Amino acid sequence: MEKIPLTRIGAELLEAEMKNLKSVERPTIITAIAEARELGDLKENAEYHSAREKQGFIEGRIKELESILGRADIIDPASLSGTLKFGATVALVDEDTDEEKTYQIVGEPEADIENGKLNMRSPLARALIGKEEGDSIDVRTPGGVKSYEIMSVKFE
Repeated sequence: MEKIPLTRIGAELLEAEMKNLKSVERPTIITAIAEARELGDLKENAEYHSAREKQGFIEGRIKELESILGRADIIDPASLSGTLKFGATVALVDEDTDEEKTYQIVGEPEADIENGKLNMRSPLARALIGKEEGDSIDVRTPGGVKSYEIMSVKFE
């Protein structure tokens, strides 16, 4: 089985999500299904079908989280140094627009671009890995080639 790299914080967030699903969401949906059953005919009972659908989603997500956490390779970025790699926080400047952005390179399960968590398998992350502060990179995007300069690299 392939290991899944996660930061310590990312693993803690996934564990918290799983705990919430198991201890809050699952019991709530079980109660909703029981209440919907009491309403009678299940064939035409929209509340019942909606609750069963939500239960399927919750159970699927729990299984997915258990699989991810069971295969997790938790890496503490603070213990790393050197060139850009998994866990690094990098500040970039777009060489065309002078717009600055900061990202942390993380594993796929914890990626969230809007919150600065960049999937390590994304084109930008792949272009960054192995580079150092001061390097320039070119990245092919759907909108064309973008050029960035690496302003800083931190492992925290």
